[in-house]
Amino acid sequence: MPDVISVRALEKTFRTPVPADPKSGPLRKLAHFIRNPSQPLTAVKDLSFVVPEGEVIGFLGANGSGKSTTIKMLTGILTPSAGQAEVLGFVPHRRQTEFTSQIGLVLGQKSLLWWNIPVLESFKLYRDIYNISSEDFETRLEVFADVLELRSIMHVPVRKLSLGLRMRAEIAASLLHRPRIIFLDEPTIGLDVRARLKLKRFLLRVNQETGVTIFLTTHNMFDVEDVCSRCVILSKGSALFDGAVSALKANEEHKRLDVEIFRTLDEARLGNVLDRCEVLAKDGPVLRLKVPSGEAVSIIGELYESCEMANLNVVPPTLESIVERLFEKDESEGGASAGQTLQAAV
Repeated sequence: MPDVISVRALEKTFRTPVPADPKSGPLRKLAHFIRNPSQPLTAVKDLSFVVPEGEVIGFLGANGSGKSTTIKMLTGILTPSAGQAEVLGFVPHRRQTEFTSQIGLVLGQKSLLWWNIPVLESFKLYRDIYNISSEDFETRLEVFADVLELRSIMHVPVRKLSLGLRMRAEIAASLLHRPRIIFLDEPTIGLDVRARLKLKRFLLRVNQETGVTIFLTTHNMFDVEDVCSRCVILSKGSALFDGAVSALKANEEHKRLDVEIFRTLDEARLGNVLDRCEVLAKDGPVLRLKVPSGEAVSIIGELYESCEMANLNVVPPTLESIVERLFEKDESEGGASAGQTLQAAV
């Protein structure tokens, strides 16, 4: 598959005002106001990655890590301070018509739809903007209406929609012109479980049927596990991890065992086993243990030898816990150098 996104040493720096000293007098505050001093703030720093056509990629990171800034540079809203970004062979900030007609963008905090007119009328405006034929428009609209359950809201003004319904309509609007890439910035924010599930199923279906590349930023780790095959994790504007979601999960150092002991056969041996584990919780015969991933099999074997178990459950690590550990390790090892270590480890 050819690469549809290529990012090399991308950077974005903003100028932010320097606050005045609250203890200074009126004249000093006036002088500070007149000078209006500023300082640089780097939102994205030395960021490089490529995205093949048809991939569903998750872009993760804490607030302020540079996710939304990167999306705005890739869609042409912002101009990079340094480095290069190419999307579908175009330089995004030049905003050529041939480029903008091949991408879709949904920002969780900003609406694509006109607030005071019905959803269908907003869709018709996009039909005219992108010169979609009436036949194609009706066909695509029919699919979106069925899969996203939009039929009942077509004649409802956008301002009267719930957040979940509005977000589904936003996704449909961004896909009406059949873009080759769709950028989704926090599309599931504020959605309930059912609405989020429907949206994720729809995105997977669109990707499988049309081959559209999906670039997704989110704070919800379940979205990444359910939809994405690969993820890039940002920390302080730089890539902390870039690889398959499965490889990220395989990098976890511990597993959790939930054990319910029916009868102890060898008290001393059981004690030795528990000494090799971290006991997270104990409620009568029920134990919750944290064990090193490499020792999980041998520990389970020794548990079978030392006691009769009513129940044993191996709980896989959540993506959320893995990402949290990566951030903690990155902070403890000083940022950029830790990022290199974590990427190499996978």
